[in-house]
Amino acid sequence: MTRPHRKSEARVTDTEGRVADGAGPVRQCTVSRDHLSQEEMVRFVLSPDQVVTPDILGKLPGRGVWLRADRDTLEIAMRKGAFARGFKQQATVPTDLPELVENLLLQRVISLMGMARKAGDIVLGFDQVREALQKKRPGLLLEATDGAEDGRSKVYFLAKALYSNVKIAGALSSEELGMAFGRERVIHGLVRKGPFAKTIELAYQRLAGFRARPELDWFPDQDR
Repeated sequence: MTRPHRKSEARVTDTEGRVADGAGPVRQCTVSRDHLSQEEMVRFVLSPDQVVTPDILGKLPGRGVWLRADRDTLEIAMRKGAFARGFKQQATVPTDLPELVENLLLQRVISLMGMARKAGDIVLGFDQVREALQKKRPGLLLEATDGAEDGRSKVYFLAKALYSNVKIAGALSSEELGMAFGRERVIHGLVRKGPFAKTIELAYQRLAGFRARPELDWFPDQDR
């Protein structure tokens, strides 16, 4: 089985608990002990019946245990009793917790894409995306995992010919992208540059800790 994309090494934090490059507040991963931005992590809380529950938005009440948004890290936490240590009490860990987290992270990405569409920040369709690329740098290209190689290559290399550092998200299937936009299937999409593009990119990076990023194989110049 293809393993998900692994996150970069932990970043150095200052005395105020902020990432040195100016990002927001950080938390310590219960497994690795690395200090990371909350945007790179998943928070877990205990339900009233002491079941470990993902808190994707980081807003549920109660003591939280933070882990790097990475399937391997979560599986280590499950095997080595990290949740009981973190919560300082017995905790029931669902056997399907990694799959539950992946699905919740996917739903978060889909929800944000839907919001971006309502705000007018999404372009869909092969011809429409290519036309939009001619006008302005994209925030994020969306290419379905099961889309044709020829089509995605034409979109990507047009973008690369016009702009540097083009970012692409390819871990969602055409049906999953369709769910975000109220369609049966979507193959090609573009998030216009702006706040939504950055928010979706960060949410996508968390999801990429739990599933493979095919764009790294399609286009090896993508940032890992």
